[in-house]
Amino acid sequence: MRKLMLGLAVAAVTFAGAAHAQDKKFTIGVSIPAADHGWTSGVVFHAERVAKLLMAEHPGLSVIVKTSPDAASQANAVQDLDTQGIDALVILPSDPDPLVNAIKEVKGKGKFVALVDRAPSNNDNSVRDLYVAGNNPALGEVAGKYIAEKTPDAEVVIIRGLPIPIDQQRQDGFDKGIAGSKVKVLDRQYGNWNRDDAFKVMQDYLTKYQKIDVVWCQDDDMAVGVLQAIEQAKRTDIKYVVAGAGSKDMVKKVMDGDKLIPVDVLYPPAMVGTAMELTAAALYDQVPVHGNYILDATLVTKDNAKDFYFPDSPF
Repeated sequence: MRKLMLGLAVAAVTFAGAAHAQDKKFTIGVSIPAADHGWTSGVVFHAERVAKLLMAEHPGLSVIVKTSPDAASQANAVQDLDTQGIDALVILPSDPDPLVNAIKEVKGKGKFVALVDRAPSNNDNSVRDLYVAGNNPALGEVAGKYIAEKTPDAEVVIIRGLPIPIDQQRQDGFDKGIAGSKVKVLDRQYGNWNRDDAFKVMQDYLTKYQKIDVVWCQDDDMAVGVLQAIEQAKRTDIKYVVAGAGSKDMVKKVMDGDKLIPVDVLYPPAMVGTAMELTAAALYDQVPVHGNYILDATLVTKDNAKDFYFPDSPF
């Protein structure tokens, strides 16, 4: 994958042909999931924040942000945005496969499409000009390697997200991270990236297994439910929990040296804002932003946690 140079793109927005560019009128449609858990609430926050910034920077720009609770509603939202005459679409799909046709309809009209976070399972590049995402395989692999190195013979339970492509990418990455080690996976169940569902799954694990060393869950929201279940059961065998996303609550626990949350893996919801900024650069300054922009899955530790702690963030 070739990576885009975000710094150059942003610089181009600021300096290249600014006076002439401000006269242009464009509309960017932004379609994202509703804020049904912490990470998506961060997505909504950053989409609305960057929309205001971009419209202030470009007086001729209109940014329409629509949230949807599920894939069917989101397909309707994309069609509605299309009827409003958008020049570009930035979309973070709730589930990419059911939305392929709606996205292709926009793309087929020559509109710029930026796909965020979730790609179709067949990796069909024809549905987008730009792909901005966290590194899903690395999110799993970083967690797996950490566990294999810190607790080489750990017995691990896994709480997956939803049965969609990025979940499988994370799971495959985790399996790669523990490959060759003596780490044993006891069980894998879906927690739907939801703290209540993860709480129930963890309760089931605690009943089913008398000894658990480590819990890996794909999302910081689910980690909240996991920690609640462990506390209620008064289990002391669990050494720690590894989650992901970089929420302020989990990063604070890492900063404070919390025994059960020694690390976290970054997967920032602000990536939707990155996609919006690059899309504006493509429209206003013809910046060549086509391709893939993949963010690092940084391991947050006590040594670097202060660099990733933003107390005013909604997530």
